[in-house]
Amino acid sequence: MRNWGVNDWAAQAYTLNELEERSGVAARNIRFYTGRDMLPPPRREGRIAMYGAEHLVRLELIRELQAHGFTLAAITSYLAKVPTDGSPDAIRLHRTLLAPWMSDRPETLERAELSERAGRPLSEDDLEVLAAIGILEPTADETFEVSPTLLSLGVQMLDFGLPLRAAQRAQASIERHARALAEELTDIFREDVWPAYKATGVPAADVRDSVNSFRPLTVQSFVAAYERSVDENKRAAAERHLRRPRPARSSDR
Repeated sequence: MRNWGVNDWAAQAYTLNELEERSGVAARNIRFYTGRDMLPPPRREGRIAMYGAEHLVRLELIRELQAHGFTLAAITSYLAKVPTDGSPDAIRLHRTLLAPWMSDRPETLERAELSERAGRPLSEDDLEVLAAIGILEPTADETFEVSPTLLSLGVQMLDFGLPLRAAQRAQASIERHARALAEELTDIFREDVWPAYKATGVPAADVRDSVNSFRPLTVQSFVAAYERSVDENKRAAAERHLRRPRPARSSDR
């Protein structure tokens, strides 16, 4: 059992029914989460259980984690790392860090709608390539989860004649390196950036603003580093080609 300490709930107090309405989480689930030590126990006013702002923000965090596909065990483990005396603003910061970086949310399209968006009919081979590079995903009801912003880019790749094997290899490489980079940057934020903010006493709201500003800077830095690496790789390849011994011509013999 966690030591939840004493919290100031005077500013916001909810009955179980009020918390259910505010959070969108069923009362039975709130009781379940409390029993699993995922939420602090409610304060008692006679026989009435009263909940505070920290219950609400923790429930919001649980819903965010569920939306990201976390299992119950993973959510429990994640919440165990959130300080028991964390303020509502500090806990909301965790939601900010979990918020998706892509503004491009997938859309569900039928086959005819997909072809209309693409600007031309898409063959089965086309769909296979687009799925291989992560631009669409077929669903069980014969529709497609599609990234609207990336669809036009995918169609350009199809028109270029990108082979399926090349698409699969490129996507696997991009995902592998992007995942490793994301893990390292997350570790840097958790181990270096966040403790530095806490030490200076900066309000959590300011930290959230900084995180939101950090997103486009990170993406721009990644693109710039990639372009620089491509240029360096091309230059190195050209230099190797120039250093390669040329075969003797017949006139030189």
